[in-house]
Parts: sequence; C-alpha cells; structure tokens
Amino acid sequence: MLYQFLKVEFCLNLAKNTHQMKPFFTFLLLLCLNSVFASGPKHQYLKITTAQGECIIMLYNKTPQHRDNIVKLVKKGFYDGTLFHRVINSFMIQGGDPDSKNAPAGKELGNGDVGYTVPAEFRDSLFHKKGVLAAARDDNPLMASSGCQFYLVHGKKFTDAQLDSMEVKRLKFKIPQWEREIYKSEGGVPHLDKRYTVYGEVVSGLPMIDSIAAVKTDSNNRPLADVKMTVTLLKKRKARKLEKEMKKSGDDEVTFLLNQ
Repeated sequence: MLYQFLKVEFCLNLAKNTHQMKPFFTFLLLLCLNSVFASGPKHQYLKITTAQGECIIMLYNKTPQHRDNIVKLVKKGFYDGTLFHRVINSFMIQGGDPDSKNAPAGKELGNGDVGYTVPAEFRDSLFHKKGVLAAARDDNPLMASSGCQFYLVHGKKFTDAQLDSMEVKRLKFKIPQWEREIYKSEGGVPHLDKRYTVYGEVVSGLPMIDSIAAVKTDSNNRPLADVKMTVTLLKKRKARKLEKEMKKSGDDEVTFLLNQ
C-alpha cells in the first residue's frame, strides 16, 4: 500500500511540474497511473518445459500452503534438470525428486525430498480430473504431502457403472454429479480423491502429458529415455493476458476455475 501511495505521489508531482505539458509528458503520466492501478492476475502460474512439449499450470488459491511452497521452490530453480521419474499411462506422470538430477540410467528414484512435508489441503471442489497438479506423499496417517514431489494426472474415462462400483468399494463416499460428468467425458483418477492434495491444473498444453505418458518405461515405471524438465513462474504481465483470454471465452467451467 505504501509503495502504491508513493507511486501516486510521484505521478501527481509529475503533473504539477509540467504545467504546460507536452504530449510526451501526458503519455508518461497516463503510463504511470496505469502502472499504479492495473490489477494483477488472480492466480500464479507455472510453466513446465520438456523435450516432449510444455504446459502452463494454474495454481489454486484454495490450497495456499501447497501453492506457496512450490512457488518458493520454482524461484530457487529447484526443479530445473529433475526428471519425470515415474510414468504410468492412463494414470499419472510424477516428478520433483531432487535425486533424479543426473541420476544414472536405471537407478530407482522417488525417495528424494526436502526434509519437510506440507499439511494436506483437501477441498470438495478440487478433484483428480485429467490435467490436475497434485502432491505425492508417503503413507503417513495425516496424509501430509511431499515437500517437493508432484504428479500430473493422465487418467482415463469412466462409465457410471465403474464410478458406482468405486464409490462402494474404494471411496466410501458419493462423487458429486458434476464431477462424475467430468470423469466420464474428460477422465481422471477418482480413487485418489480426498487422499492426495490437488492444488493446480493445466490450462494450456495438455498434449505434453499425453506425450510423456506414452513413453516406454522400465520395471520401476521410470522412462527409458530421461524426461527432464525446466519449471518457471509466468510473469505477471503474461498471467494477466492469459486470464483475460480465458475470461473472454465466457465458459462457465473457466469462470469456476478462476475462482479456485
């Protein structure tokens, strides 16, 4: 707030000191005021780049601890050079193990961490549809998430009969009708709901997940050819532009997404 106040003061002083303004100063003043009052993006976004393509992920505001943790790691360059070390077609692609950097071929991966966990953040509106970002974890009773490892859902499509059976045999709760429709039309992995924290989703570049999910793997589900990643934060200007384009679609699902 103080920063914005000082910028406004600067703009006002600029106006006072250019009593007979030339067009250049008028433009400069408008530019200055625009920088003060321009609204920032509602969300933060990650860009994952691999040899198999790239994707942009929106981080949910409803899961702030997971959002802030991965943003912190990305700013440090933590994920750059790490691998998607566990790939299971029709299920998910997993990465974020620090031990995967420069790991020799064939080495079993998945046990690396950062020495802390993130408390579970389960939300009824966030579920394991295709393309979501979720946190990996071990079998701890609090279902706390790994401090660094994550996965992107590839999944598969389900029928009503399959979802009915899963509700009874595995989930022990009813899947909301609107979620069922997405699991039937887009796919996902519903048996992970309320067991692993979902904290973002791909808004551009889903084909990257399809490409990685299709690679050949060894007996530990590690790709035979390394799939390295670079992860960066989208700049605010690009994030604002992306959200503006998303809002233009007028799609109810996009509107719902922007409120997560």
